[in-house]
Amino acid sequence: MKLISKVFFVFLVLFAPIFIYAQTNETQEQREIRLKSELAQVEKEQAATEKILAEVQGQSASLKRDILILDTKIKAAQLNIKAKNLIIETLGKDIVKKQNKIVGLEERIYRGRETLSQMMRKTNEVDSLTLPEFILAKDSLSTFFSDLDTFESVQESLKNTFEQIRSDKSQTETEKDTLSTKKNSEIDAKAVIEKEQKNIKNDEIEKQKLLDISKGNEKTYSQILSDKKAKAAEIRAALFQLAGGNKAIPFGDALKYAIEAQKATSIRPAFLLAVITQESNLGANVGSCFVSDLSTGDGIGKNTGTFFEQVMKSPRDTTPFVKITQALGVDWKSTPVSCPIGSKKYYLGRGFGGAMGPAQFIPSTWILFVDRISKALDISNPDPWNPEHAFVASSLYLTDLGAKNASYTGEIAAACKYFGTGGASCAYGKQVLAKANIIQTTMIDPLQGL
Repeated sequence: MKLISKVFFVFLVLFAPIFIYAQTNETQEQREIRLKSELAQVEKEQAATEKILAEVQGQSASLKRDILILDTKIKAAQLNIKAKNLIIETLGKDIVKKQNKIVGLEERIYRGRETLSQMMRKTNEVDSLTLPEFILAKDSLSTFFSDLDTFESVQESLKNTFEQIRSDKSQTETEKDTLSTKKNSEIDAKAVIEKEQKNIKNDEIEKQKLLDISKGNEKTYSQILSDKKAKAAEIRAALFQLAGGNKAIPFGDALKYAIEAQKATSIRPAFLLAVITQESNLGANVGSCFVSDLSTGDGIGKNTGTFFEQVMKSPRDTTPFVKITQALGVDWKSTPVSCPIGSKKYYLGRGFGGAMGPAQFIPSTWILFVDRISKALDISNPDPWNPEHAFVASSLYLTDLGAKNASYTGEIAAACKYFGTGGASCAYGKQVLAKANIIQTTMIDPLQGL
């Protein structure tokens, strides 16, 4: 028996590395097939888990149901983390390959430019001589014709090198765009993993509370459920601040409008509500001016009567502004819009005001979305000061800016563009996503399942 054990040990020492190497030394093609297969299996399990979760959430409230919901949510989060890790593994090699390819292309462009420079110098030397000078400079006619052939060859090479550089440059830009997309996908996957890890931690804590209840160590389940319903009612009744001179509306209404907008555009409600909240917090001049002169766009402060030059850009915005207010049957002179920063148009860095309602669209932009808003809500005359209409307008605009897939990089870039601050990681974009997380966890999630 001892002999067998020793033989087996020797076998492991000698041959185990071969098996390990055989398992890890997969080709790129084998690796891609494996990752694709594993990801497909995880996605299949995710779909089954989401189906179970939907069925369980539809059951009557009970302690057993709530524990099962948490178990299913934890499993769904774990599967999502697994899927994203597989995606990151897939992207990792692709990113390295793309980076190496870009380096190779840039080196080719550099060499091509050097060659191009040398050929251009040679061409200029020949071009600087007249034909008689060029002939007399040669020892014989045969040398002249030989050099002439060489010159024509140089010119042909010049043309080919230029075309190759242009092709390499175009290919480099394409590869860089692809690399940027893959890097964003990797960032998105990591953001989802971080989010799901937090969700699992919170769900585990909540699950433990319910398990403690089942042991009689906490408040009864009925009391917990009663507390949750009271909290949900409080959240729904909480006032949601709006920009553009509108009064605040109950959060329950705001969430309803955001969910309607999601059906039309796929923009997630928490992100849309965060954008609207960010708009209402951008400054005291929001919705605080009236336009008084359509030809100049000048106006006055709504509450102070202070004169403002070019509240609205004329005629770009004043013309559609009149069209919008007339269609709504209101007087443009008494319809509030945002004020510009500073009363004088020559104020350093000063732009125009003129933004309307909760979505803070300027008239010329609102007009571009009228047909799409009408179609989404099945109405004939969208109103920028109507919260429901404004929510859909914002959602449509954010979709155009690339936020429809609810990815971290897509949402932050869209928020930056929405606020006109530029860049894919501007401060406003990060503030919006931080607000979206707070709205989701403290206001939307507590309403689920009740």
